[in-house]
Amino acid sequence: MNWEMFVTLLAIGFAGSVLAGMVGVGGAIVKYPLLLYLPPLLGVGAFTAHQVAGISSVQVLCASFAAMWAYRKSGYLHPRLIADMGLAMLAGSFVGAYMAHFYTESVVNLVYAVLATAATLIMLRPSASDELRGGVDEIAYPRPLAAGLGALVGLFSGVVGSAGAFLLMPILLGVLRIPTRVAIASSIAVTFVASLGGFVGKWAAHEVMWGPALVLAWASAVGAPLGVRLGRRVHARWLRWLLAGLIAATCVRIWMTVLGW
Repeated sequence: MNWEMFVTLLAIGFAGSVLAGMVGVGGAIVKYPLLLYLPPLLGVGAFTAHQVAGISSVQVLCASFAAMWAYRKSGYLHPRLIADMGLAMLAGSFVGAYMAHFYTESVVNLVYAVLATAATLIMLRPSASDELRGGVDEIAYPRPLAAGLGALVGLFSGVVGSAGAFLLMPILLGVLRIPTRVAIASSIAVTFVASLGGFVGKWAAHEVMWGPALVLAWASAVGAPLGVRLGRRVHARWLRWLLAGLIAATCVRIWMTVLGW
């Protein structure tokens, strides 16, 4: 790895993790397209879709753990929701991550584009209250539906090396009607649990490039907690719209790649 690639990976890891910590995702929604397009644009190298997915699996694991640790005393973590969705996503992401080894690069990109499109559409639904009213334990949701959606998200997101938080957040907000700040904090914790399956699946398929992955992991450990602190100072409604914008922009760019534009 040359120093130009090192600096590029460091910048991608830090900037992406700050945004991820703010809006409650693991970072793949930002870093997947950046890793795929920015290095060749700058002339410092290039990664295939499979390599990006493997690198992202390590980065998401580290970024989500760092952000979850920063939220541990916030009062916004919903333990029952984290267990219901996290364990279901863990199983699904392991299967999806290993299955991706048998898919072509175009199929991996297509899965990512479909997931981003679904997330964008879900974000158009009205959400529940932006702020928490009462205790976290008082928030009710259909548990079988939460677990089923978690397993489905894990299966498909495991293919692209992410824990699926970019789709998980729209589901928490638009389907399960979880208040925004609780959704952000709990999504990060669910992402960490689910990312274990994605990482093991990519590692078992020998798709992890450890050099770039460790650079991104270090940058994520620094950037994600900073993003959490920034997110606490921003109104929840603006955080929700920031997430919607990130998902929509990524959706457009990935579809351009899939369609060959």
